[in-house]
Amino acid sequence: MRSLLTATDHPSVAKEGLDIRASELEGREVIMSQASKPFNPEEVRVIVASLQQPAVFLNMVSDWPALKWNVEYLSHVLNGKPLKFRIGERNMTKVPQFETHCEYVQATLQEFLVWLHGGSDVSAGLFAAFPRSRYWAYADYKYIAMTFEEKAEVFQDIIWSDFGFPGRDGRDSTLWIGSEAANTPCHLDSYGCNLVLQVQGRKRWHLFPPEDTSFLYPSRIPYEESSIFSSVNVVNPDLERFPRFRGARPHVVTLHPGEVLFVPKHWWHYVESLDPVTVSINSWIELDDDDEARVGEALTRTVVCALKSVDPRADIASWLNTTEAAVTSHETNLHYVNLAVQACLDKPKICSAKGRNTSARGSSAFSRKRKCGSGEEAEHSAATDAVRNPAEPISTLTPSIPFGPNLVSVAREAAAVAQHGVPSVPRDDNISLTNNLEANYCCGRKDCNSKPTGVHRAVISTDELLNCLVHPDVISLMTEILLDRHCSH
Repeated sequence: MRSLLTATDHPSVAKEGLDIRASELEGREVIMSQASKPFNPEEVRVIVASLQQPAVFLNMVSDWPALKWNVEYLSHVLNGKPLKFRIGERNMTKVPQFETHCEYVQATLQEFLVWLHGGSDVSAGLFAAFPRSRYWAYADYKYIAMTFEEKAEVFQDIIWSDFGFPGRDGRDSTLWIGSEAANTPCHLDSYGCNLVLQVQGRKRWHLFPPEDTSFLYPSRIPYEESSIFSSVNVVNPDLERFPRFRGARPHVVTLHPGEVLFVPKHWWHYVESLDPVTVSINSWIELDDDDEARVGEALTRTVVCALKSVDPRADIASWLNTTEAAVTSHETNLHYVNLAVQACLDKPKICSAKGRNTSARGSSAFSRKRKCGSGEEAEHSAATDAVRNPAEPISTLTPSIPFGPNLVSVAREAAAVAQHGVPSVPRDDNISLTNNLEANYCCGRKDCNSKPTGVHRAVISTDELLNCLVHPDVISLMTEILLDRHCSH
C-alpha cells in the first residue's frame, strides 16, 4: 500500500502543446545564467495557488544540486542498492498497460545502465531477459526518503522552498527513472497538486481537465489506494469501445531538463519518456480539502474490497495493484471510514449552524499520492484556498498570473483529437449522473448505443458494477451525504 487512508493515524502523504524549439532553448540559456530568479518564493506560492491549468516554470532551478542527478550520478550514490523496476512492452495497443500487466525485476542502476547501452549478458542482471528493442523499464514512484535513507545529505539537493514551501526537500519528494517509452497510465491524483522537476531526458505529458472525467471512462480496477485510472489508452484510443473520448480536451507538453511542471488538482495525466533515459523528481503539495478526499477514498476501498473479495472469479493479481500489500478486511476498511470522517468533522469549517459546508460537492473524491508529512499543512491552507474548484470551467483564468518567458501555460492541443480521424462530439459539461453512467457503463458491447434497447441481454461483470458504484460522482455524493448526516448529530 503506497499510503494509508487516514489523516488521524499519520500525516498525509500527499500529467496548443508546448514543444521546445531551438530559438526558445537559446533564450532560456541566457536567462538561466542570470543570478536572480524570475519569481521569489512568495510570488510562486501565490501563482501556484491561483493557477487553474497546468503550467511550466522556467529558470527557477538553475542552482539546484539535484540537476546533477543523472543516472550515472545516482548509480554512484546508491552504490549497488537494488531498485524495483517495472518492465513493459513497447508494442502499441489500444489497451492501457496497467501496472498489473507488467513484469517486475530487482536491479541496480549499474545493471540498468548496462542494459541501456545494449548489454544483455550477466552484467545486465535480470534485465538480460528483456530485449531493449521490445521492452521498456521504469523505476517509478521511489520515495527519496526511503531510497536514500543512508544518504540523508542528498535531501538538501531539492529546494522546494524556492516555490514557496519552506522546509520541503528530498524527504518530501519521489524519484522516477525510466528508459525510452516507459510510461505511467492515464490517471487522476486526488490528494493535493503536483510539482515535477525534469532532471535528465524529456518526458511528454498528456493532461486532461477534471471536467473531462466522463470522457475518460474512469475505473478503480486495477485498485490502488488513491489512484483512479482511465480505461482509455489516450495516445492510441479505441474509439469504438470508448466513443465519448472524442469529447476530451488534451493539453500536451514536452518537459525538458531544468523545467518544473505544475499539475493542478484533479487533472488527469499520462506521462511517457521520450529519450533513452529520463530522470524526474516530484512533490505532491497538500490541499485544504484533502480530508474530504480521504473520506471518499475510504468509501471506495470498502466497496471494492467487499465486492472483489466475494467474487469467485476474481484473481487478486489482476485487480489489486502491485503497490498494495494485501486486501484489507471489512472491519479495517470501516475503521478507515470512521477515522476519515472524524478528521473532517474536527475541522471547524466543515460543520456550521446551517449544516455542513458543501465544498466536497463536485470534488470527485479521487485520491492517489500522500506525501511524507512536513508539518506545514496549516501554513499552506491559506494559500491553497485560492486553488480553483475543479467544477469551475477552465476558461476562467486569473488575469494576474504572469505568463511569459518564465511561466508558460500548457494550452489545449486541439489537433490531438483530430489526428485520430474522427470529429469531436458536442460537449455537455453539465451531463447528469444518470446519463453519464448509461453512456459509460451500459453493457460493454462495442455496438451498444449507450441506452438499453432490449435487442441483446446485458452481461454485467463485477468490474462493470464497481465502475458504477465507485464512479467519482457517486463517491462524491456518498461523501457529502455521510458528512451531512454526522454534522447534524
